[in-house]
Amino acid sequence: MAAPSIQVSETPLVLYTLRRADDALILGHRLSEWCGHAPAMEEDMALSNIALDLIGQARELYCYAADVEGNGNDEDEFAFLRDVTQYRNLLLVEQPNGDFAHTIMRLLFYAAFADPYWRGMMASNDATLAAIAAKSEKESAYHLRHASEWVIRLGDGTEESHDRAQVAIDDLWSFTGEMFAVDDGERGLIDKGTVIDPAKLRDQWLATVARVVNEATLRLPDNHWMQQGGRSGCHSEHLGHLLSELQYMQRTFPGASW
Repeated sequence: MAAPSIQVSETPLVLYTLRRADDALILGHRLSEWCGHAPAMEEDMALSNIALDLIGQARELYCYAADVEGNGNDEDEFAFLRDVTQYRNLLLVEQPNGDFAHTIMRLLFYAAFADPYWRGMMASNDATLAAIAAKSEKESAYHLRHASEWVIRLGDGTEESHDRAQVAIDDLWSFTGEMFAVDDGERGLIDKGTVIDPAKLRDQWLATVARVVNEATLRLPDNHWMQQGGRSGCHSEHLGHLLSELQYMQRTFPGASW
């Protein structure tokens, strides 16, 4: 019998923590799909290491969500025993890898946000979140540097690499606005000093991305319409396929251990 999905008590702090954990887990899983398939051995190792960083962040956040919720759930259950609509990750991170340019551009868009976000979260009045942020920021800084170097290399490289990088920007741009959205529950945490307001990072994020894109001889779209839904559990079809692979063993063999 397949393992049933868990129930989660989504208080504002639990929901906030799960959102950030889900971002890291899903993007980490996406990057892990490049293992053995990257364009060079060094990049295979780099993407695998970034994936491990993100999955490590997810584990710490899931553990904290379990402590805050106090409902008997643990990190494995949050990762492997929630339905697709219970996931709260950004739509950006669940998008398919596509070609290498798409993967790198997705990482640039996310890391350019995550790096200043975690740096700001180091000042949280929640000691656990501040500690997670301090570790995550060091990793995100590397992720941003790595993605930036590759975007510049692709954009200012051959005609084909330039065109592929531009297509990646155009395809992924509408998923970036969701990073800065805030609902009422998160607004309450912001007012208490528990978390920072992501909307205040928009200008910094845009400046970082624009600098990299300009150096890569690429251009940002003029489109201001943005996709929404991931934070409230409304996902693209891609997440369901991802979770069917990610959760297969735990769903099929409940409670299995090594």
